[in-house]
Amino acid sequence: MSILTETAALVRAACAALLSQDCLLCAADSGTSLLCQACENDLPRLPAARCPRCALPTPLGEVCGRCLSHPPHYDAGTAVYRYAFPIDKLVQSFKYGHRLALGGWFGERLAAVPERIEADLIIPMPLHPLRLRERGFNQAGELARVFGKARHLPIDSRSCRRIRHTAVQAELPWRERARNVRGAFECTADFSGRRLLLIDDVMTTGTSLDELARTLKLHGAAQVTVLALARALPPAQGS
Repeated sequence: MSILTETAALVRAACAALLSQDCLLCAADSGTSLLCQACENDLPRLPAARCPRCALPTPLGEVCGRCLSHPPHYDAGTAVYRYAFPIDKLVQSFKYGHRLALGGWFGERLAAVPERIEADLIIPMPLHPLRLRERGFNQAGELARVFGKARHLPIDSRSCRRIRHTAVQAELPWRERARNVRGAFECTADFSGRRLLLIDDVMTTGTSLDELARTLKLHGAAQVTVLALARALPPAQGS
């Protein structure tokens, strides 16, 4: 081993030691990662067999009955995790506790999804200006930034705006959520023929993403794919 190679190895080892941290979940040594490998392996992943439109689990990975009877405006959708403990707590810590390092970690997990995603442009789910000012950052934008860099896709964070300051979707009954976000978005770009990828942190009922997809289709989008970090499951599927 040359002196230069040995020196570089020592520098890397020193940096790793300096950057070593405790796992956010169990406090064990996790090296340079936010979670130790054991905790990451235990995270609640979605089953491989799920609806290719809305990402809800189905027996054989077929399109679910709801998407057959009421097709969403987006053409495909996928997610990495179930929105269950401890993913829900990590997402809440990211959004409301300002643990911004989680944005990079989440974005890396999105970039590692095995599904082939064909897109020309990323659209992060926009926040209303009041909520953006309150929170200080757009969590979807943070995930999109990491994903876009990893997949070499451009991001458009300016052409779509949330123009209605709607009630928080998670606080509403499922049946009222579509009405709550109707007309909530405005787009200023012509997306004719473009394949767009919508990125969000959590897909609950999918109504916000569906409304944004509807708006994008009205502005010419040829295809809209949804990618979320976590998918909330209906009570019957959540266990």
